[in-house]
Amino acid sequence: MRQLCQLPLVGLLLFVLLPSQLCNICEVQEEDYSQLDPLISTMVKSKYTRGIQAANVLLSLKLAGISDQSSEGQMTRQVEDDVTNNMSNLTSGQLALSIMALGACQNPNTYFKQDRYLIRQLETKFKAEIENMERNDGNPLTNYYQLGLDVLALCLFKGNYSTTKVAELFTPENKNFRLGHKFSVDTGAMAVLALTCVKRSTYRENIKCHKKDLKRIKYNIASLVKKILHEKKENGLIGNIYSTGEAMQALFVSSRHYKEREWECQRTLDKVLEEISHGAFRMPIAAAQVLPALMGKTLLDINKYSCCINNTGYFNISPVTATPTVSPSYIKVHYSVKIRETYSTEITVRKGSVFLDVMEEAQKINKTEFGFTSVESSWGPYITSVQGVTANNNNRTYWQLLNNGKPLDQGVGSYIVHEGDNLEVRWSTY
Repeated sequence: MRQLCQLPLVGLLLFVLLPSQLCNICEVQEEDYSQLDPLISTMVKSKYTRGIQAANVLLSLKLAGISDQSSEGQMTRQVEDDVTNNMSNLTSGQLALSIMALGACQNPNTYFKQDRYLIRQLETKFKAEIENMERNDGNPLTNYYQLGLDVLALCLFKGNYSTTKVAELFTPENKNFRLGHKFSVDTGAMAVLALTCVKRSTYRENIKCHKKDLKRIKYNIASLVKKILHEKKENGLIGNIYSTGEAMQALFVSSRHYKEREWECQRTLDKVLEEISHGAFRMPIAAAQVLPALMGKTLLDINKYSCCINNTGYFNISPVTATPTVSPSYIKVHYSVKIRETYSTEITVRKGSVFLDVMEEAQKINKTEFGFTSVESSWGPYITSVQGVTANNNNRTYWQLLNNGKPLDQGVGSYIVHEGDNLEVRWSTY
């Protein structure tokens, strides 16, 4: 439970006098908003069949101040139906995201439907994550990205959490910040946003905590920011194209922890805009992850009603037009499953197919060697088992996707395969 503590009066006064954001923000200028039209179209025109996918997009559009009444109403209903009818199956992070999507940009004098009930449910799911970590060598039921979402939602919507436990959980050296041997930029960025919210809340609400907790939270933020910046590429991307949007948000709210020369924000912005023009954000969730940062917003703006300015008039939200039908062409790829042994086959699929299509074709050929299961996640399908061997968070195992021996940074439902690809799913640990 959050506790109440007294801050030194001078420290509190200094905090009140400081700007609330202390942000270093670069954003797309009004005259260049047309460059964001592909993102908006991808999100608004897509057919949402899963509540969690709708939650990601709904949250992003709200933060960007883009309101399409038909789409927004449909997505809101889908999210509400999901939390009403599927609560037991939602992970903690999925519920946290749904809460943020439903509660974002609300008038401070009103509350979204079932708000306190949903917060209590999130508190319970977050507690289960912690208990699983205590029983299973520090491994949560889900992952640290979702734990970051949990803490952020609880902080923004005044749920209960232990400041001491949060300070302890998000120690930068924690193994859960790594995927394989590589630091996960988006996981680190979400932790920075969550920790920043907790830190501000502690100051603002006079929450009781030990001084060492606040000191540790500040240390964690500074250390995670350094790790994020260490993943900065020469072209301006941070991690990869899909983690850059959330990295930008984290750096916006933590500029006191790095020097201006350490991050050329404009270079990052220019590179992301270039990638948009090349079609890098074809999935709604990918578009949703990057849009808020391009508009100069962060998830910490969720409950700031005045920040959700209506920008709808600046964007081209046009109805979907039919795509001319063309005769399909086919390509051939090599596909293999690697556990202890390697099982391989040649697969023919239509041009434009994704990795998942290849797996489904292979399964038709030989279900024993290539049979698999998957679940829907906010990023689309996620492979849970192959040949009956199931991924397990407690054992830190998962099914890795590769092409020509190199790990893919896109999911099984989004990576478009090409003629001659050497595709592989490999049993791996992280």
